[in-house]
Amino acid sequence: MRAWGRLLCGLCALLLAVPAVLAQGVTRPSLEKIREYGAIYVGHREASIPFSYMVGGEAVGYSMDLCDRIVDAVRTRLGDPALKVVRVPVTSSSRLLMLLTGVIDLECGSTTNTKIRQQSVAFGLTSFVSGVKALTRRDTGIERIIDLNGKVVVTTAGTTTERIVRTVMATRNASVHAKSARTHQESLSMVLSRQADAFVLDDALLAGLLAVSPDVARLKLLEENFGFEPYGIVLRKDDPEFKQLVDDSLRAMMKSGEVERLYTKWFLSPIPPNQVNLQIPMSSMLRELLANPNDTGI
Repeated sequence: MRAWGRLLCGLCALLLAVPAVLAQGVTRPSLEKIREYGAIYVGHREASIPFSYMVGGEAVGYSMDLCDRIVDAVRTRLGDPALKVVRVPVTSSSRLLMLLTGVIDLECGSTTNTKIRQQSVAFGLTSFVSGVKALTRRDTGIERIIDLNGKVVVTTAGTTTERIVRTVMATRNASVHAKSARTHQESLSMVLSRQADAFVLDDALLAGLLAVSPDVARLKLLEENFGFEPYGIVLRKDDPEFKQLVDDSLRAMMKSGEVERLYTKWFLSPIPPNQVNLQIPMSSMLRELLANPNDTGI
């Protein structure tokens, strides 16, 4: 009984400590933290091709290149050209918590800017706009969104797509049997193994998965979009100096044409590891955002 009492006391202490950790992560200025530690901690995804993914032990991608330029701006602001960069892998479920608790200073992946997320974190200027589509097997007979009525649809935990699917299907007086997986690869595997009829995700990420899948001939993307999602680099909320630095860096890249060059590099050219060209032309929505940047969420 004494051991049980000690365990309960320990759990209570841990629960009481969580708000304090979150508060410290949210309120402490990022540049102050980075200066003190002599390092900036950059969160990255491991399989979000072509935004942020691993190749030969190195995190690469469109979002990583954008964040590299932001890190250069931080070095200049702090007068520390030797500032260390620590890359930290994150998942769909852990990325925002790791920001809130100060484990990372930037999240450089494929995170959709939503008004709900803006209640806890901040986003840099929108750097990509993705359509949301369904990936199915060719033998399912599914051709349109309405054909998903009554089907099993998987989404990845921690993403916004499950809510989008429910909303879109409801407007069509239809519904799906929803399942969730831990990672994009696991979601794809559920479709291939017939545990699910379709996998709904942002179209650029689906294109990245198909680019490295040995089962690409068995799969197809539906033409219709469930909607569109703006991506942004994520940082802690209520940190105006760091937010301004991030936005100024992105705005300068948009104005100089650097963002468009990086887009060509990752979406219109052969990319590692298999040198596949995703062939995703820049959308008119993204071109408008590069000309008139904003951080508006959905």
